[in-house]
Amino acid sequence: MSEGEGGTDDGTEAADDKADEATRHLAVVVAKPRTESVIDALEAEGVYDPDRSVESWDADGVAVPVTAPPETVEVRGIVQQVGERRLRSLADHLRQRGWTDDELDAAPSSWAVVGSVVLVAMGDAPRPREVGEALLALHGEADTVLARNGISGVHREPSVEVIAGEGDTETVHTEHGTEYALDLAEVMFSPGNKAERVRMGDVVAPGDRVLDMFAGIGYFTLPMARAGAEVIAVECNPTAFRYLVENTMRNGVDGLVEPYRADCREVVDTGIDGGPVDRVVMGYYEAWEYLDHALAALAPGGTVHMHETTPEHLVFERPIERLEAAAAEAGRSVELLDTRRVKSHSEGVVHVVVDARVT
Repeated sequence: MSEGEGGTDDGTEAADDKADEATRHLAVVVAKPRTESVIDALEAEGVYDPDRSVESWDADGVAVPVTAPPETVEVRGIVQQVGERRLRSLADHLRQRGWTDDELDAAPSSWAVVGSVVLVAMGDAPRPREVGEALLALHGEADTVLARNGISGVHREPSVEVIAGEGDTETVHTEHGTEYALDLAEVMFSPGNKAERVRMGDVVAPGDRVLDMFAGIGYFTLPMARAGAEVIAVECNPTAFRYLVENTMRNGVDGLVEPYRADCREVVDTGIDGGPVDRVVMGYYEAWEYLDHALAALAPGGTVHMHETTPEHLVFERPIERLEAAAAEAGRSVELLDTRRVKSHSEGVVHVVVDARVT
């Protein structure tokens, strides 16, 4: 072995350590409303650093931690974000606030960031305000925490309570490039349906004619229209309808969406311009009650996407039986295409979707 082989160069190591330290503290500055979409893009590029927190940077910007300067994401600038490493969980933050193990056992186990708002199911957690403040510390891109207490009424209106932060319940949420403007105190939004929203943008083809019977703020309408489908979007809640119209313009698909503020049964009974449609989307837990109208609007060989909340022991038996019975009543037959579990709805109850071709 020659002299020095296998040894170290202290000067080089020190320089490398300094370079590594600088890289570990890199962050990109972006406008706060872009936080979600930028994180998605950074993750896709492989440079997002999940071990450090997103932090406020200036009046309207945040610093998003990265492991290296991004090559494909537009940012305001790249900065040194010198700070403590992220406390990785809500329990970490609550322990720092002095919570005992028994109290932590009662802490929320689920929450979601929707735009600039954290939605959390509080359950029996003690000291809700401390939970809210801890969630804000955990999610630097958020400025308000809402405890959600369920959905009720024919208009599917949420019951929420501000427990921390600024209290602004209106926000813009971005998923895979689709922007949803909404007021979480006025209209429902289910974070657990994200994969299904994305999927609906994948299953349609440009030029497909679709009836979205329960469009809401555009949950499924927007990804389908962004994929080139022509969507008849029906919503009876006036607040949700206002956001539906706004969101079609926000996403540049207002030319592909025909919105109706009405009961979907009335729209079908009146007659759909252009005749029967290629697909019917039934994104409502009791959609089976509307199957006769859905089938009346569906062209032969068309596809129905029927949502339902089903007891665990009846998955997928009950929704399929209901669909087949409604088709038989209409003198039609059903070809099953797909079944999916979307999420747990409540104890022993599952949100499912059945896709079927009706001939």
